[in-house]
Amino acid sequence: NMEETRKLLQEIELDQEAYVNLLGKLIGETEKLQNNPPDLIPQEDLAVRHILEYLKPQTKEEGGLLEVEHISFTEGRGNVIIRLQGSGDKCLSFVGSHLDVVPANGDVWDRNPFEMVKEGDQLFGRGTTDCLGHVALVTCLFKALSEKKLNLPITLNAVFIASEEAEGPGVGVDGLLNAGKLEALKNGPVIWIDCADSQPCIGTAGAMPWHLEVTGHLFHSGLPHKGINALEFAMEASAEMQKRFYEQFPPHPMESEAEYNFATPSTMKPTQISVPKGGLNQLPPTCKISGDIRLTPFYKVSEVKEAVEGYVKDIMENLSDLKTRGPCSKYEIPGKKGDLKFYFGGHLLSGIACNRDSPAYKAICTAIDEVKGSCVPYSICGSLPLVGDMQEAGFDIQLIGFGKSSVYHADNEYCLLSDMVDAVKILTKVIDTIIA
Repeated sequence: NMEETRKLLQEIELDQEAYVNLLGKLIGETEKLQNNPPDLIPQEDLAVRHILEYLKPQTKEEGGLLEVEHISFTEGRGNVIIRLQGSGDKCLSFVGSHLDVVPANGDVWDRNPFEMVKEGDQLFGRGTTDCLGHVALVTCLFKALSEKKLNLPITLNAVFIASEEAEGPGVGVDGLLNAGKLEALKNGPVIWIDCADSQPCIGTAGAMPWHLEVTGHLFHSGLPHKGINALEFAMEASAEMQKRFYEQFPPHPMESEAEYNFATPSTMKPTQISVPKGGLNQLPPTCKISGDIRLTPFYKVSEVKEAVEGYVKDIMENLSDLKTRGPCSKYEIPGKKGDLKFYFGGHLLSGIACNRDSPAYKAICTAIDEVKGSCVPYSICGSLPLVGDMQEAGFDIQLIGFGKSSVYHADNEYCLLSDMVDAVKILTKVIDTIIA
């Protein structure tokens, strides 16, 4: 009986004590969930075991409704799929909450980052906002759904992923996608839960890491006309590349407040620079500049890749046109010519502009309106793995999260318990709207 099902659904609330307890166990593992290769390789199974233990009483084997699958492509680095089977062939899925965290330096935190500390409504610890707070949230929600013995007309899926914070090819969501484990999720909306502030995130950026390796010619700085200063060459070449990038990929009309409300347009910038250790009285022979391009989803990654590679080729072919610094600064001297080698990182992410006509998007907005008082969709130039590819492959992807953007990847990260209580109300309302 549909009326009865909806009534039971509306009764579901977050079990706050269980939530705090489960999140505490997850945060307790975070020292070994830090992801920053090659130094820090997370062991996501340390988090997985707590999820499996918490859900066990509600699994089909124990007489509950949940099918729980633990899938690893790399030893010790598991993903989890939870399924609550419905009577129809449509589904609604909660995906993207990840089991790894960014590194934390305990010396600069006010509390131990690898232990959850509850102070009033605030829950402190690495991963509370990004993203173990969401893992615990969705785990608690599915347990509650099973306890109510809900007979839903649609199947509900949850997918927790490994290796989100740094690329480990084939370990996390890309491995699941390639293995066909997410194919069934195409039969309905996918709500990707790894954002913040309890509002719909309707756009993210592509991320394109890049490297520029510059070769000059070492010489005494008192005779600069006899050398090629790789540092100056790198600075001028990267500045010229940026100038051309901003001319070719200016702010796009769809980024405006009236449309997707992006905080910034597409950007290209250097973020790291290195030269070999030498004397202050030497022109450096080489220099490496690295950085990234953050690309709003209204430009194609492949087009930008081709364009930027073209800038470098053109600079090299017309080296005498590149700005120099002072009368002795040259990129070509008798018998020697400087060189630029440019390449992108192996893992280029596409951004996403969510479909604002999707019933799931409308359901999310309505639910947030009811629970939070107003719905304010936003877009940011942060990036999420694979969402752009999945959207292109036919998934209806919507983005939301319930932590705090102000502490994303930051020291003293926390989330609010009251936001997670509201999150369960929002997600159950979304389920209710979609089954209705």
